Amino acid sequence: MADYLNQFLFGVYPYICLAVFVVGNILRFDHGQYSWRSGSSQLLRRKQLVLGSILFHVGILVIFAGHFVGLLTPIWVFEAIGISHGAKQLLAIVAGGLAGLMCLVGILLLIHRRLFDARIRATSSFGDTSILLILFAQLLLGLSTIFISLQHLDGHEMIKFMEWAQRILTFRGGAAELVADVHPIFKAHLFLGLTIFLVFPFTRLVHMLSAPVWYLGRRGYQLVRTRNTRATAAE
Repeated sequence: MADYLNQFLFGVYPYICLAVFVVGNILRFDHGQYSWRSGSSQLLRRKQLVLGSILFHVGILVIFAGHFVGLLTPIWVFEAIGISHGAKQLLAIVAGGLAGLMCLVGILLLIHRRLFDARIRATSSFGDTSILLILFAQLLLGLSTIFISLQHLDGHEMIKFMEWAQRILTFRGGAAELVADVHPIFKAHLFLGLTIFLVFPFTRLVHMLSAPVWYLGRRGYQLVRTRNTRATAAE
């Protein structure tokens, strides 16, 4: 039973999540562009929002870049440029740990602001709060893996995750077997990470896919007044 569950969670579930992520985002963009936004409450507790948002976004971008490069770069590339498995593991621990702590402080500020300010809580949807809590749980799991990784500084444990991710994206078999014997915290981190891809199209996270490059050529600007809730656009 355990083998079947492992095969489903890490061999089948990734494709379900990625399929929903791709198709769901396309459909939402095509049929619900007015909902394609992060939603703003910047007029309420602005200082806490700015600090929390900066810490969270900088941290999450570093984490995302680290996971993207670390997991999807072929192993032979690191070997060719002389980066050993152990050195890569140590770099991931240090850089990922610092970025994770920055992101954790930021998301705690954002969660506190959203849950403990009655005005913001009243205008927040279930999805707004839920996705923050899911990301918070994922960050805690990610930071917890550092203590386990410190016991495997040779880097061979990390190679399993690299090979797993690359097999999933290249539709090669045997991916689930690679992570069958890893620590349960790693498995929980993988599962929740995949689940974030699954729910992504149905949350405010979709704004991450929008690069507002059109602002560079915008002829006017927008003024947001802090003493009232009316915004005017000047052209």
